[in-house]
Amino acid sequence: MNRATAKHLIERYFQQLTEGCGNGNCTNEFCASCCDFQPMDKNSAAAKALELFKINAKLCPHPSKKESDTSHPGCSADESTQLDSKMSDMDLSPNKEDFSDVHHLTENTVCMILSFCEEEGDYSALIRVIGRVFSNSEALVKSFRKDEPNGTENLDSCTPTDVDKHEKQSEQPLEKMGASSAAALPDESPNEMFNPCDVTVDIDSVRRVYDKLLSIDQVEAALVNALIYLTPNIELDLDYLDVYETNPDYLNIFIIVMENSNLHSPEYLEVAMPQFCKAMSKLPVTALARLSKLWSTYGLQHIRRMMETFQQLITFTVVSNEYDAENLVNDDETVVAATQCLKVVFYASVLGGDVDVEHNDEDEDDSESDELTLHELLGEERLYKKGPRTDPLEKELGVRPLDCIKPLIPFEDFINESLNDVVEMDKDFTFFKVNAETKFSFQSCPFILNVITKNQGLYYDNRIRMYSERRLTALYSMVQGQQPNPYLKLKVRRDHIIDDALVRLEMISMENPSDLKKQLFVEFEGEQGVDEGGVSKEFFQLVLEEIFNLDIGMFTYDNDTKLFWFNSSSLENEAQYTLIGIVLGLAIYNNCILDVHFPMVVYRKLMGKKGTYLDLSDSHPTLYQSLKRLLEYTGNVEEDMALTFQISHTDLFGNPILYDLKEQGDQFPVTKENRQEFVDLYAEYILNKGVERQFRAFKKGFLMVTNESPLKYLFRPEEVELLICGSRKLDFEALEKSTEYDGGYSKDSQIIKDFWETIHSFGEEQKRLFLQFTTGTDRAPVGGLGKLKMIIAKNGSDTDRLPTSHTCFNALLLPEYSSKEKLKERLLKAITYAKGFGML
Repeated sequence: MNRATAKHLIERYFQQLTEGCGNGNCTNEFCASCCDFQPMDKNSAAAKALELFKINAKLCPHPSKKESDTSHPGCSADESTQLDSKMSDMDLSPNKEDFSDVHHLTENTVCMILSFCEEEGDYSALIRVIGRVFSNSEALVKSFRKDEPNGTENLDSCTPTDVDKHEKQSEQPLEKMGASSAAALPDESPNEMFNPCDVTVDIDSVRRVYDKLLSIDQVEAALVNALIYLTPNIELDLDYLDVYETNPDYLNIFIIVMENSNLHSPEYLEVAMPQFCKAMSKLPVTALARLSKLWSTYGLQHIRRMMETFQQLITFTVVSNEYDAENLVNDDETVVAATQCLKVVFYASVLGGDVDVEHNDEDEDDSESDELTLHELLGEERLYKKGPRTDPLEKELGVRPLDCIKPLIPFEDFINESLNDVVEMDKDFTFFKVNAETKFSFQSCPFILNVITKNQGLYYDNRIRMYSERRLTALYSMVQGQQPNPYLKLKVRRDHIIDDALVRLEMISMENPSDLKKQLFVEFEGEQGVDEGGVSKEFFQLVLEEIFNLDIGMFTYDNDTKLFWFNSSSLENEAQYTLIGIVLGLAIYNNCILDVHFPMVVYRKLMGKKGTYLDLSDSHPTLYQSLKRLLEYTGNVEEDMALTFQISHTDLFGNPILYDLKEQGDQFPVTKENRQEFVDLYAEYILNKGVERQFRAFKKGFLMVTNESPLKYLFRPEEVELLICGSRKLDFEALEKSTEYDGGYSKDSQIIKDFWETIHSFGEEQKRLFLQFTTGTDRAPVGGLGKLKMIIAKNGSDTDRLPTSHTCFNALLLPEYSSKEKLKERLLKAITYAKGFGML
């Protein structure tokens, strides 16, 4: 309807209200000729005329032909009466002011109803429509379709006739479907392949509608109540009717609801969102994958909003409840469902970032033996199985967090510290390994756990494997009549530590690799130390000092980055590299911190990725900058650079070695067109091919210890580095707060106050020496020094004896020196010259 026609009708209503139709027997309550009509002034009549136009009220015929001729120039009286009758009969708005004929929403419909309500100053009609549509899955599935004409550039065009036009679209029979699940079914079979992101919802239209609606408080309440009513029906549909398989457009409900930018507010968090998350978690993996792919195209702002919504629900629920060993957070349906929904957003962030699904190392598949293992004979195979290697959603999407170079949202933002504080990892580990089908484990969503919590899970896994090997050893010993050997025992000489360790570990790895899964027990020949952890720490330190000695030539060292890299021309055999791999694996397995300095690409390669050009920025920064300049060069690459596909580097003795990046490389000049290929091949040689022999042996040794561990499933490469190397950030304030005292000392003892003042006055190197003396390593454990649990015990009264330590227990035995000066002098001497374990 155009403006002129609308204006004419409003004028007719005004005339009817002020002058009447002239019929003394008129029964139209909105006509001045009606005997029951209450006269009104012109202002009131004008407002009422507009209202009557909106509700399509009854319009009386013109009182005379003359007025008809005036109202409709060029029309006869009969023609004018017919025109008025037609206009009056037109479905200008859906069935009076309750809009009861609106069965689904479009942007135009919302605009029209909103315009009506604003003029009336009453939003009750809009609230009823919103409540009706948003509480019904059938209506919501049909709403905001891309194939619906919207044309909202000019709100004046949002006339009632648009609604009628939309409502006349064909509706299919809803037989054999749940009352709350019926929807407009697609023409094609649901089993046909479709683009996961090709949804029928007009996302932009939904966002514009929400922008209008969410500014109205009464509408907000209607949306909350509608969602509370909607979600139980959705959950039932998904549980029992397989509605998504029947109609993939059922996903529209979740797409539309998640566009609400107020879902994080308390009104939703208490009831609506918990129910919604439970319903969403019932979606099949294919549907969740579609959601993840769709959301990955949204951009940072929208993905972060959804991430924060689920995070706030988890935090709100956790802080509102109390959990303990009897009342586990794993049994809280809201936290579990919200975590599963957060996983969808997590993978959307991964997909939306920089992803490299190529450059994967081929993992050597473990050969499955048909023979029964002893664990299976004992009925324990569920406890000692390798655990889930691939998340179902990850498999469906074909991407892993490991493939992500840089996600849209940093990985750290998905960690929920409130949840980490209440997870009982011993119980969670059992669910992860044994009851995965019936119980939820947060280790199945490792992105939400911090590295400290995941390390606890890894600790339980390692300890159970150690106890398992101990039991099997005892059982074998009983059967074979031999002396049981429940530990991985290494007896080494300090001055021949590499030879002794290499021979022993090589024999074990060939004869019985499972012995590497036993608890490590190291003994230095000629020394009294009993290994409760401290001797092992020194063993690792000495092995590393020896292996990373540049005179041996196994590794090269970059003075700028302070990092080691594999020497491609090393003369050492592969067994030496296998040893260092075993040592790294044993360090993780026995919860020891190592002082190793590898670039991050080493840990990425250990986790299954190949090195690429971008990894050179960390491992070979000078080369990276050169190659980057080559890629960015705007001049004539071939003439100015004079490069070919043949490169050179120096061997162990400084002699130049030529290498063709491709066959007859010296005959292929590097040009602007092929420079990317040159860079990729160069990086492939430096990081992969050139050190293939050395790294393969190194990785083999590492996997000998960790191949059955959930390490690869739970941790990202940077977290693996933290597990092995600890943190170089030393917070001695945190260490002071967490330290415990024994033997008569307390934090208020004068000697203790003097001790901490002395420690805080030390330089960085002296602090590291103190840590080395007390704990066996100069690194902070995962979580920082506050997690160390050091003990300071009284060791007699004033004396000239030096302080001593039990590195196995992080215990410092400190005499009660008579002065602060003497304390500092004795302590410095102890930490500077400490080495060995009670040498004989």
